Amino acid sequence: MILRHISILNYKNIRMAELDLSPKLNCFFGMNGMGKTNLLDAVYYMSFCKSSTNPADSHNILHGEDMFVIQGEYLREDNDTENIYCGIRRGRKKMFRRNKKEYTRLSDHIGFIPLVMISPADSVLISGGSEERRRFMDVVISQYDNAYLHELIRYNKALEQRNAMLKAECEPDAQLMSLMEEMMASAGQTVYEKRRAFIERFTPIFNDIYSFISQDREQVSLHYTSHAEGGQLLEAIRGSRQKDRIMGFSLKGIHKDDLEMMLGQYPIRKEGSQGQNKTFLAALKLAQFNFLKQSGKTTPILLLDDIFDKLDPARVERIVTLVSGSDFGQIFISDTDRKRLDHVLAKIGNSHKIFSVDNGEITEQEAHEA
Repeated sequence: MILRHISILNYKNIRMAELDLSPKLNCFFGMNGMGKTNLLDAVYYMSFCKSSTNPADSHNILHGEDMFVIQGEYLREDNDTENIYCGIRRGRKKMFRRNKKEYTRLSDHIGFIPLVMISPADSVLISGGSEERRRFMDVVISQYDNAYLHELIRYNKALEQRNAMLKAECEPDAQLMSLMEEMMASAGQTVYEKRRAFIERFTPIFNDIYSFISQDREQVSLHYTSHAEGGQLLEAIRGSRQKDRIMGFSLKGIHKDDLEMMLGQYPIRKEGSQGQNKTFLAALKLAQFNFLKQSGKTTPILLLDDIFDKLDPARVERIVTLVSGSDFGQIFISDTDRKRLDHVLAKIGNSHKIFSVDNGEITEQEAHEA
């Protein structure tokens, strides 16, 4: 899938932008806080129906304005055109349309325009709680398996209802509690099996990419842990009911799953240097790209938001070598350093466009010689 044209109105600090884009490389440079990430986030929004940084839609509207609109014209592999529209007005329902037809469920759009974003915000995958790593698995799997997303939604609804009963002052209805637990176990076991199958296929891809970028300087691994291991999820949930009632929430279930990220024999969050962490995250997301391409029918869009900072030149060179390969389609890159971007462009050697971003104003620039 190729984004040929994007139109933005009142999104974050971008008052208005109309951009014709390159089918290969689109580079955006400017100082921090000028709107480079906001532009990439608008592209992200059209794939996931939400911002990558702020889930509250009204907070993404330009200060002083009442609404925002993002529109994109895409070219499919079969040369058909797809038009995506999303608009938010304060206090009203989000509008999301494909070819002028509004979606009944936004979840039906997820995976239609596969996309991978690598950004400084990815650091929470290492430093944050287990919910961040579950979200990573959910985002990848949902883009190629829509049934997974529906089972995850079903599980979360049952979990929410069970937690509400656990918090109630009066004793919960035992029959209703059992029904919620059965729903959690049924949906949760499906989610677990799909997560486990994903990690088994994904890990070798990730290991190969990390080895390439680091030139085999370190060994890394991923380990998926879950209460559903052994197929006893219902027993685990029910067995914890008394303790859950005291705590007021569910202690067992696939909402507690984790993905352990290891550097050698130790968690990377404890042992990794800044460069190793950034390499780990870049490899994780590039593996996500490869996995989605293998699992789907269209090449994902790749967003690289300020990823070259704090990486040594050798690792930057290896990442550039990877993304310049024929496996990658349309790429968006942001950076504060125009010279570094020109160096990257010279290495990649594909057709490209370059834009300056200054306080939300986006202007196409002439290419420089490396």
